[in-house]
Amino acid sequence: MMKFTDLQENKAGKNLHLEHLEDEIINFGVDGGRAAINFLRSLRDMLAGNSRSSVNMTVKWDGAPAIFAGIDPEDDKFFVAKKSVFNVNPKLYKTNEEIDADLSGELNAKFKVALKEFSKLGIENVLQGDLMFTDDLETDTIDGEKFITFQPNTIVYAVPVDSDFAKTIKKAKVGIVWHKTYTGKTLQGMKASFGADISKLTKVSSVWQDDATYKDVSGEATMNSKETDAVTSSLSLVGKTFQKINATMLKKFLKLQESMTGQIAGASWKTYTNSKVRRGQKITNPNKHASEYVGWVEDSIQKQIDKVKSAAGKKKYENIQKQYSIEMKKHVKNLVQLVKYQNFLIDAKMQIVRKLNSVKQLTDTFIRTNNGYKVVNPEGYVAIDRVSGNAVKLVDRMEFSFNNFTAVKAWDRWKHLKT
Repeated sequence: MMKFTDLQENKAGKNLHLEHLEDEIINFGVDGGRAAINFLRSLRDMLAGNSRSSVNMTVKWDGAPAIFAGIDPEDDKFFVAKKSVFNVNPKLYKTNEEIDADLSGELNAKFKVALKEFSKLGIENVLQGDLMFTDDLETDTIDGEKFITFQPNTIVYAVPVDSDFAKTIKKAKVGIVWHKTYTGKTLQGMKASFGADISKLTKVSSVWQDDATYKDVSGEATMNSKETDAVTSSLSLVGKTFQKINATMLKKFLKLQESMTGQIAGASWKTYTNSKVRRGQKITNPNKHASEYVGWVEDSIQKQIDKVKSAAGKKKYENIQKQYSIEMKKHVKNLVQLVKYQNFLIDAKMQIVRKLNSVKQLTDTFIRTNNGYKVVNPEGYVAIDRVSGNAVKLVDRMEFSFNNFTAVKAWDRWKHLKT
């Protein structure tokens, strides 16, 4: 039987991409569906105080931009870089002159600070992190309380102004949360792993750094027996629904999904479902969601039919549209079970996320709206398998989508940081 530890190794590259837990059945079929259930069982056991649980938990910090820092194996020189670090022709910044030649404005300034300060840390391999602040700390009053705040992206992180943590970050010239490690003899040959051990890094007052590990500051993260039983009951529903999914039909469906590339990539099931999530529409009617997917596929391919000019081109895509429509109708019944499974899995996931959210973390979290500040939960969490180092993200997709559309973002002021 394939384990979760095997799944992401089949598809993960150097720049590891985190997937939502409920999407693992789409990524890996019944093996992914089964692994997702087992993952939640391990999380339940961890929060119930079972020290033998096979998972670790980290917090998803909403930082920007992503920064890579470490030693170039080619010349043993320290560098910082953007996500192009592992390209065939990587763009590494080892001097301020190289930064000036490629970056401008806010991004230029931030990478210069990163180059100077991270070179003091004694990084031996390559680490990836999200930048949290440089010289952009602010003092704000929220609900009558004074905070030191920083907003690298959507979420505003707030620290009581008189706290020890506030004193620490006020001394720092840069803040970073490291979350991935890369090792290897060449940049192109490096292997990625989730998590970062910062215990051996040099501690300097000019750098605030964290490894994103979930910290139970208040000691309240352990679930009581009632909460544990509720998650167990939800997982039982997930398991029963999972058994009703026709594995053979699912495999055929996923083969069809893999064929949706190029001009018809927008017809995929993931794109369809994500379109609902982005609009904040919770999928409450599995029958409706499954049956309307056929129309989504037809409409997506119709856009390509309307786009092409030649009669031959139109005929080609009309035939493609017809074939996909016929095939997708065969899968509606099984997709209903798939949606039910995902919904029950999300319910179980959210019980765990809500428990994690109830625990006091290092900072308070808000979003900045046109009417002031609004309290929000952290972006989410990352659960990492201790054995393999593979991971999935646990995110309240409805809240995150709403925040993305309603918050005043940092990159509204310097959009180029997200490129």
